[in-house]
Amino acid sequence: MLLSYGQRELSFYFIGIGGVSMSALAILLKLRGFRVRGSDDAAGESVRRLREKGIDVAIGREEEISENVVVYNSAIEETHPQLIAAKRAGKRLLTRAEMLGELAEEYPYVLSVSGSHGKTTCCAMISHVFSAAHKPFTCHIGGFDRRFSNCYASGNEYFITEACEYRRNFLSLQSDCAVVLNVDFDHSDYYKDERDAFEAFDAFAHKAKSVIVCEEDENAKKIPHSLSFGYEKGDYYAENLHSDGERYSFTVIERGIAVADVRLSVVGKVNVLNALAAFAVARRFGLSASEIKKGLQSFTGVERRFERVGTHCNAEIYCDYAHHPKEIAAAIQTAKKICRGELTVVFQPHTYTRTRDLMQKFVDVLGQLERVVIYQTYPAREEFLAEGSAYLLTAHLDNACYVQSPEQLKRRLSSGKRGDVVLVLGAGSIYEIIQSIIEKKTT
Repeated sequence: MLLSYGQRELSFYFIGIGGVSMSALAILLKLRGFRVRGSDDAAGESVRRLREKGIDVAIGREEEISENVVVYNSAIEETHPQLIAAKRAGKRLLTRAEMLGELAEEYPYVLSVSGSHGKTTCCAMISHVFSAAHKPFTCHIGGFDRRFSNCYASGNEYFITEACEYRRNFLSLQSDCAVVLNVDFDHSDYYKDERDAFEAFDAFAHKAKSVIVCEEDENAKKIPHSLSFGYEKGDYYAENLHSDGERYSFTVIERGIAVADVRLSVVGKVNVLNALAAFAVARRFGLSASEIKKGLQSFTGVERRFERVGTHCNAEIYCDYAHHPKEIAAAIQTAKKICRGELTVVFQPHTYTRTRDLMQKFVDVLGQLERVVIYQTYPAREEFLAEGSAYLLTAHLDNACYVQSPEQLKRRLSSGKRGDVVLVLGAGSIYEIIQSIIEKKTT
């Protein structure tokens, strides 16, 4: 256990510290009394938050590293000058996933939430439940919860964390309780096919003492498990399900017995499944139904998860992190139910390989709409691939137009009216782009 060496012996430097998970890990180590610094290529909102926490962040790749442990994530290339220098200097090197695993080992109970979709929201929900029950917990969230941000610590008994499947990162975790929400073929730049992805999730679950899976997902329910949940089946399911403005209320049934009436404060039917997963986890650790209900109802959402960000030309603007066809379909379903006028979907594809490998599925889900705007691909860690470009996706859609700048997007969204909804989808830079358009409109 690395952290058992103590605060005097260890100091940490994060290369790419501005990432959601990286910044959370840096803050949690700082809260434990360790010396933490880092660097990033750009000074964004995450860097500002880190500096507010007293963590020094250098912009660029040239700063000398004096710390004895260096943490880096999957986006850092082997040719990164700081990584090369750290190797030459004999520093202890840890990937982001390894650092998460080391931190988790410091807690008596580790609660991990995995899934191709929904893990950030579910992880945040569980955190709210444990907070409502006044349990001593620490959370590591792969997004920005409206109350807890991307991490929070009230104690050191329970560690609640998002478990990312990319490059099998979640295999660094030894979980007391592991949740598998769903299993899809998503990271096609790493996994060969759906079977390959399933085997990774199965291996993650086999490392856990108990496993909770979703009965609604054909792959997830094949994983050996202790408990299950679903809309109408499983150890935990919902009865009397109905919605008011896409905010769902329902009765939680626990092994055939009604135990709580819950009304969620976030929109979207998929959040019923997230809430049931959170309920199952909390009951596994002895929380009361009333405590869980209070926590679920206190959860008001995570940034970029069907978040209302403002208006533009009278239309309501919502942003969602959806970048896989199944996620897109769920977000569109919710948007249609709250839209009183015309719906426009803006989608920024995330990585060329995903767009190439899931092209027909993207066409199928987006082709059912009347108005679609495709924004230039967010490449993330990839080089340009013509066969996975946003332009090619647009060419396959009769109802779509292609834009590649904020100015072009602003013009495309300039004819809204009251009741219209613009749904902005993607995991890349489109969130900041749409916010800049809104800001320019209102200043």
